[in-house]
Amino acid sequence: MIIGVPKEIKNNENRVALTPAGAKELVKRGHTVYVQHNAGEGSGFTDAHYTLAGALVLASIEEVYGVAEMIIKVKEPIEPEYKLIKEGQLLFTYFHFASYEPLTKAMIASKAVCLAYETVEKTDRSLPLLVPMSEVAGRMAIQKGANYLEKPLGGRGILLGGVPGVLPAKVLILGGGIVGTQAAWMAAGLGADVTIMDVSLQRMRYLADVMPANVKTMMSNEYNIREMIKDADLIVGAVLIPGAKAPHLITQDMLKDMKQGAVVVDVAVDQGGCIETCKPTTHENPTYVIEGVVHYCVANMPGAVPYTSTLALTNATLPYAIQLADKGWKKAAQENPELIPGLNIINGDIVFEGVAQAFNAPYVPVNKYLED
Repeated sequence: MIIGVPKEIKNNENRVALTPAGAKELVKRGHTVYVQHNAGEGSGFTDAHYTLAGALVLASIEEVYGVAEMIIKVKEPIEPEYKLIKEGQLLFTYFHFASYEPLTKAMIASKAVCLAYETVEKTDRSLPLLVPMSEVAGRMAIQKGANYLEKPLGGRGILLGGVPGVLPAKVLILGGGIVGTQAAWMAAGLGADVTIMDVSLQRMRYLADVMPANVKTMMSNEYNIREMIKDADLIVGAVLIPGAKAPHLITQDMLKDMKQGAVVVDVAVDQGGCIETCKPTTHENPTYVIEGVVHYCVANMPGAVPYTSTLALTNATLPYAIQLADKGWKKAAQENPELIPGLNIINGDIVFEGVAQAFNAPYVPVNKYLED
């Protein structure tokens, strides 16, 4: 198969979808890998690294899209890329369709095959291609939150872990999944007073067993959330409904009950956000203030630590990329059911129910395309 790796063009997105080591694994299986000039530069990989691994370097993004049967990316295509995508071309990347209708419509019009990292699912319901970036984003949420709690950046002027004789900050984490768990570990390690809210008793029992003593668990419901946000210094939104928009657990009217200079970090922003007042921001302009509350809503947080993120992402995606390259997307999905929920749009049809529901659009069962 001919595989293309374009340079990411989203604002301050420095990750690349494939490391030179990953390219070498594909090349030695007989596939051709084209990498755009300087695609890996932001992650510390030069064109020479890819050439040494057996990949071929192309000068422009147009050339990469033009030649490739499968495009491997990190973030969803943005508007300048829409016209480059060909009918029948396989795109393997994060899409988060349910949060952005123009992208969904563009991919429908392209008649490409869109296989989303974030909805590839194992039999135990875990999301193997979302986990590595969720781990990064969860840890970064605390780093960023602690930073923006500083007074010069608009925060309350509070040190997350406090000092002897001074109470630490109160951190509220909405969601006890991968993001929430990693955020809790980081916040607890810095000495904060941490509360994780979730709707699953089973998950909270697990967290209560493994977390240190300064992490508490609490059932997530509107009443409890309204009470807890009154004292919170930092709130991390870590709610995920795979392939669908995140629910608004904190609404705009709730902000008036929060402390002036409190910080919210909504990691779910690329799925629509679980805090109503959150809208996607960039690393260049990461924050804004509403009702005295600092909002940090960067949609590609792991892009700020591209070396770590690129290695972690390739570790997870490469086994699936090899299957797709060796067998083609249809046979690979037939033989590995983990790939089936990853299929979101095929030949102009929405085949993932959560995306169709988000826009009240027609839904076509994916089996239509998988039957021989």
